[in-house]
Amino acid sequence: MLSKTAPRPFLLALVAIAVTTVVGLFLLWPDGSPEVELGAAPTGETIPGKIEALRSNPCPPPLQGECLSGEVLLEDGPESGETVPVELSSGGPAPSFSVGDSVRVARATFGGQEPVYSVVDFERRSPMLWLAIFFVALVLLFGRLRGALSLIGLGASLAIVLVFIVPAILDGRSPLAVALVGSMAVMLLTILLAHGWGPKSLAAILGTAVSLSLVGLLAVLFTNLTNLTGFSSEEAAILATNDSGISVSGLLIAGMVIGALGVLDDVTISQSSTVMALKAADPAQSVATVYRRAIDVGRDHVSATVNTLVLAYVGSSLPVLLIFGSGELGLVDAINLEIVAKEIVATLVGSIGIIAAVPITTALAAWMSDTMDEDEIRLAAEDGHHHHH
Repeated sequence: MLSKTAPRPFLLALVAIAVTTVVGLFLLWPDGSPEVELGAAPTGETIPGKIEALRSNPCPPPLQGECLSGEVLLEDGPESGETVPVELSSGGPAPSFSVGDSVRVARATFGGQEPVYSVVDFERRSPMLWLAIFFVALVLLFGRLRGALSLIGLGASLAIVLVFIVPAILDGRSPLAVALVGSMAVMLLTILLAHGWGPKSLAAILGTAVSLSLVGLLAVLFTNLTNLTGFSSEEAAILATNDSGISVSGLLIAGMVIGALGVLDDVTISQSSTVMALKAADPAQSVATVYRRAIDVGRDHVSATVNTLVLAYVGSSLPVLLIFGSGELGLVDAINLEIVAKEIVATLVGSIGIIAAVPITTALAAWMSDTMDEDEIRLAAEDGHHHHH
């Protein structure tokens, strides 16, 4: 329940955020006809199969090296149960296949000729499904009802990304606007589902909204100042060559906003919880005292969180770091390359947003806790989850 005495400005701000988000979703909603045709995406259905035999032969000219071919038993489709010849690699580096591997096979027919089969990829869905089931079971076991609600929140977040954010960007809408509106929608859903309508959620939502907007501004500013084009990744190059009209630097900015969101939710809820718990422990203390004590807790949290963010980015760009570590390029030159620079800018922009979120949310929560009576504070604190990193 929302606090009966939450200060008017807070409630008005919450209503403003909610209304803006809904209007934004309405205005930016994709109309279902993507303007972008991505020709480079793998096309067509694939058939599950199992590798029965492998052969390695010298490649026919002009190709060099060894070409790998084999036999695959098709496990679905009209030719289910048949064994067909496939080409696995033509010379260059190739994934290591072995007999017995489950793979996905593409079938192509040219004119009236025999169909040609090629192995597109490994079959990965079954182990991924088991991993997902294990994850869901753990969350439910450990988090019970809260866990179930957070899973629903996670599902809702993914739905917003797949149903709104991606199609709207493909539709040629501004990636930054789409990312901000989508992120606000994700934030409202996840915080309200996992933590209810209490004053704690209210402070966290306002804190996250301000910090996200800050991340958006900084992302735009520094993507422009550092002239990041977004063309350093293969995927972006595909979007660019197809003359898709999608702003690739806009995608970069959108990625920074969405990347920061996950961590922001966590920090703002924790700070809000901390304030309510401190205030409940001693309702007589002043706003300033509560703020000061909660900020001390926040400092520990920020250092842990920024570390998390930096490691996440470093982890995602390890292959890049290895190339630079091989000594072909000095550190100073490496940092200037876009593929590294964009990770640095993203990490710093996200981290600044997270650091800013702590005092903003703490101040909002402390101000709010001051207008609540003791029962409300106790309720808000009991409903808190205190997680420590």
